[in-house]
Amino acid sequence: MKRTFYTEAAYAAGLFALALGTALMERADFGMSMVVAPAYLLHLKVSQTLGWFSFGMAEFCFQACLIAVLAAVLRRFRRRYLFSFLTAFLYGTLLDVLMQAAALLGADGFLPRAAWYAAGQLICSAGVALLFHTYIPLEAYELFVKELSDRFHLNISRTKTVYDCCSCALALALSFLFFGFGRFEGVKLGTLLCALVNGWLIGRCSALLEKRFVFADALDLAKRLA
Repeated sequence: MKRTFYTEAAYAAGLFALALGTALMERADFGMSMVVAPAYLLHLKVSQTLGWFSFGMAEFCFQACLIAVLAAVLRRFRRRYLFSFLTAFLYGTLLDVLMQAAALLGADGFLPRAAWYAAGQLICSAGVALLFHTYIPLEAYELFVKELSDRFHLNISRTKTVYDCCSCALALALSFLFFGFGRFEGVKLGTLLCALVNGWLIGRCSALLEKRFVFADALDLAKRLA
């Protein structure tokens, strides 16, 4: 018999898992995912001048810009856009805390780094799978893809692929602009590996969750957050 997993708990667990996985991948230094790489590059550059400008801050600043672009393109602003930014803010705050904890982990040599990267990738995938089972607005990255797909009647999978490619291209451009042509900062072999396996891992995690749990809302907030 399947157990009940409340969507609000899935949101909290998913957000924590996503931040933890990202912190572990950053510790491994094999490259960030193509989705968060632009924000990571922004953090690397700005923190050279402003030491207090963290990865988490770069995340919610970049996502705020993404939401502004989305609103401009669609010529509308919905309440869920604000809640999406709140999700980004919570995620960024968690990320900064967990990165400090991850910094205590040993990462000398290839094998420890590979272990942290693999663990981070798996945990991130599980986190995204959990977040996909909640009604609470997701981060701006997912919101951007979904809103554009709905507005222009596009295939969401293809739109996601195009977005990921654009995000990767932007990260490469920022890496070359900030650190010199041919310097790959934040975009490395791990970024390519993430692009290849991320969708499959999220799908497997979702299937495992749905096999064991029934997702249900504990609170009647879905319409208020729409």
